[in-house]
Amino acid sequence: MNLHEYQAKQLLQRYRLPVPRGIVVTTAAAVPTACADLGGSRWMVKAQIHAGGRGKAGGVLRVDSPAQAALDTQRLLGTQLVTHQSGAAGLPVAQVLIEEPTAMARELYLSLLVDRAAEQFVFIASAAGGMDIEAVAAATPEQIVRVAVHPATGVQPYQVRRLSFALGLNAPQSQQLAAFMVGLYELATDCDATLVEINPLVVTDDGTLLALDAKLNLDDSALYRHPELAALRDPTQEDAREALARLHDLNYISLDGNIGCMVNGAGLAMATLDLVKLHGGTPANFLDVGGGATAARVAEAFKLILSDPKVAAVLVNIFGGIVRCDLIAEGIIQAVREVAVTVPIVVRLAGTNAEQGLQLLAASDLAVLTASSLSEAADRVVAAAAQELGQ
Repeated sequence: MNLHEYQAKQLLQRYRLPVPRGIVVTTAAAVPTACADLGGSRWMVKAQIHAGGRGKAGGVLRVDSPAQAALDTQRLLGTQLVTHQSGAAGLPVAQVLIEEPTAMARELYLSLLVDRAAEQFVFIASAAGGMDIEAVAAATPEQIVRVAVHPATGVQPYQVRRLSFALGLNAPQSQQLAAFMVGLYELATDCDATLVEINPLVVTDDGTLLALDAKLNLDDSALYRHPELAALRDPTQEDAREALARLHDLNYISLDGNIGCMVNGAGLAMATLDLVKLHGGTPANFLDVGGGATAARVAEAFKLILSDPKVAAVLVNIFGGIVRCDLIAEGIIQAVREVAVTVPIVVRLAGTNAEQGLQLLAASDLAVLTASSLSEAADRVVAAAAQELGQ
């Protein structure tokens, strides 16, 4: 689960990490009061969406009057902000952060993330922080420094020294960096975060470190331990179908293709997507109905796939190990009868009660194509989608 910048900064403050003062507004009318409360003569107006690149997209502005701040806020609220990370449709702006500006001497990069291969948290830092850190990582990877933190020891002084040297910090700033590293590590472990990113971590004109921007991702599987954090979820920043799938305990991810896929098991689902691509098709989604699927759950999954207007054909690939194929067939029949299906459906069933499932489909009056192998199913669904699209 992602958090907005202002929410991430609130968590940083909880762990004694300095951030600029800011006030979140949802209306332009609230901006003058926010500016007055912050004081000063200049302010930052920052659109709050779950995507990077806001500055280059016009979502981060510096203003020198409350009136201009209100105008820019009014212009941003209710729009779809398109950045290089948001996708072509952009993301809706419902909140704007009014923040005091920061006079900075240098921009650095600091993040803490889970390295699943090493089974440890890893700090990543660079003296070349800022908006183009991705380009720095691609063009000059030697400027990126990594330090792994063993869970039995936590952050060690030598690790702070290594990053301090790499970032070119002096002794007082090194002490501040130690506080950042310890605070980020405590935050990540306490809140079950998978990523905490500060970009940029700035050195201000007076030589202090400040988290100018913050990004925080939480482990969805651990949210049951943190109801107060789960309440921070902003569904408007998520794909509507993905949010609906979560309500039915379905694992669904929207993709850009036109072949809907329903599979049981994440590994089989990924293999199915690969085979669709191999046969010349483009998957419209990843959807894992899980091992304990019921007919009702399969019906919801099927309706979810068909709610995507890009879908030109549907491939159902089920291996009946824990789940029974006849239950899957019942779910397909139930969903197709409830939803006006106008696209071809290809079904491949194998394993427990596969024959019974195929018999149920054959006995129905549904125009469902069946396949005996995954390769045949992929070939048939790609051909059906192409025919549907007139290609």
